[in-house]
Amino acid sequence: MAVLLGNDDGTFQAQRTFSTGVGSYPIWVAVGDFNNDTRPDIAVANFGSNTVGVFLGNGNGTFAAQMTFSTGVGSYPISVAVGDFNQDTRADIAVANYGSNTVGIFLGNGDGRLTAQSIFSTGALSAPHAVAVGDFNNDTRLDITVANNGGNNVGVLLGNGDGTFTAQATFSTGTGSTPTSVAVGDFNQDTRPDIAVANLGSNTVSVLLGNGNGTFLAPRTFSTGANFGTYVVALGDFNNDTRLDITVANNAGNNVGVLLGNGDGTFAAQTTFSTGTGSNPTAVAVGDFNKDARLDITVANYGSNNVGVLLGNGDGTFAALVTFSMGALSGPYAMAIGDFNQDTRCDITVANYGGNNVGVLLGNGDGTFQAQTTFSTGMGSSPISVAVGDFNQDTRPDIAVSNNGGSNVGVLLGNGDGTFQAQRTFSTGADSAPNGVAVGDFNNDTRLDIAVANYNGNNVGVLLGNGDGTFQTQTTFSFGTGSAPVSVAVGDFNHDARLDIAVANFGSNTVGVSLGNGNGTFLVQPAFSTGVGSDPYMVAAGDFNNDTRLDIAVANIGNNNIAIFFGDGNGTFASQITLSTGVGSYPISITIGDFNQDTLLDIAVANYGNNSIGIFLNTC
Repeated sequence: MAVLLGNDDGTFQAQRTFSTGVGSYPIWVAVGDFNNDTRPDIAVANFGSNTVGVFLGNGNGTFAAQMTFSTGVGSYPISVAVGDFNQDTRADIAVANYGSNTVGIFLGNGDGRLTAQSIFSTGALSAPHAVAVGDFNNDTRLDITVANNGGNNVGVLLGNGDGTFTAQATFSTGTGSTPTSVAVGDFNQDTRPDIAVANLGSNTVSVLLGNGNGTFLAPRTFSTGANFGTYVVALGDFNNDTRLDITVANNAGNNVGVLLGNGDGTFAAQTTFSTGTGSNPTAVAVGDFNKDARLDITVANYGSNNVGVLLGNGDGTFAALVTFSMGALSGPYAMAIGDFNQDTRCDITVANYGGNNVGVLLGNGDGTFQAQTTFSTGMGSSPISVAVGDFNQDTRPDIAVSNNGGSNVGVLLGNGDGTFQAQRTFSTGADSAPNGVAVGDFNNDTRLDIAVANYNGNNVGVLLGNGDGTFQTQTTFSFGTGSAPVSVAVGDFNHDARLDIAVANFGSNTVGVSLGNGNGTFLVQPAFSTGVGSDPYMVAAGDFNNDTRLDIAVANIGNNNIAIFFGDGNGTFASQITLSTGVGSYPISITIGDFNQDTLLDIAVANYGNNSIGIFLNTC
């Protein structure tokens, strides 16, 4: 088993390998916290050695030696999933045993060890390939669905709530369909869970509508394209009409497909949306770039070294991507919008991580941009985030940049003509690795201050502004060792007219909210979980349900979803609801705006893994 630690620039350190044993042939991994120490652990399906391995994480990218748990001679485990099958709040593991035609259940002890496997048959020659979890008979006990590749069917095992399951019931996906993936959702809005299946052999998606008692109607099939090799399926409401849609990874087609749901269990023909092969988008931002009163989207394409612009049609759809080069090896990573030359046209500023500079693209007002002008942030600075504000009170927009490699925040004061003064830097602490940056007036003196997420420092820094473009020494607050904050957002979450800060804690899989005291200090509250292995990467604030209370949106890069925490108006939040961005999408950045002109806030997401931009239209 190999782990490649990221450098935060799309590159990785040399792999570290952890032995799964001679001839083990590890084929699938899943992440969970199996010993309840808040550090991610890894479970692996060892196809060759007929075991499930567990690697307990040390929290620094290394892992303890593998503990193995037998799945049986000739079982050939091919997939693992995590859930709490006996309702003891400890993570358990379900495994698809391809060779022995069974689903295995390992109950967790909470210390990293697992009980001996219990097995449940999926039928002779069924060759189970993937598992998913849901409550199919509405008894609050987790059930399992399995894609039986050899049996050309989907199996359902109803849970008893104690880690045991009833005998499998099967539902055909068609001769030669060879299903490889399953996902669970409500496709016909009857509050009963349904199942979607990726059929590799027939290049289709099957949908089985649930009856709410653990049984399902005959499948309906939808084409994903001849020879596209449909391999993985995931769910979300991609046009925000409150109807669940389907996204598929078409392995041979080199694209991601989206099938929009009609709300009755049927789907429109799939469409695909791309930012370009190898583009690896890392950030999105919103503005009206062609002055048609419709919001547009800009995207930082780290892999292809350009900025893309998608002009909005005002109905939630967008014109084809137009790109603007940022230079070879520039590595554009983050962006912000402002009018830097005061011509009433939206301009773009970009943190060029690889180029060690900030780029500015002046807008022409028709959706196109002039060639970028760059402003150095220093050798090895690796700028990773930018924000815009007027830091010296001259009515000209300035730029704040977090220099990940330089362990400082840089400020570039604007001249009002699209050019900027040389950067001034303000320390965030030795080896702090500052990441996301945001702007607000935290001590109510009418001068803009800066908040920064210090990844290595495990804290959020606040630099109070002096009103002349300089800042006081940073003060910090923390959500704990190993929290590894990566993003900050600003808002008044408890309605006291004092700005608060929301933080995405990548290391602890939480969102933290610190309530402002109005003097530049903050009260740290208990954090809110984004889920085991979620790896929250970016946070944004907005009122998504129109109750005048600020809510929080989070891009969970590890769980491939967007989480929404609805605010109670007192600084606390309801449990998250999640919107899938698709398996392997790795959502890395979100931005908020009204893309279909219905006065409701929508969300755009940059999906690093599948080179796409996703749009979630609000229906609240």
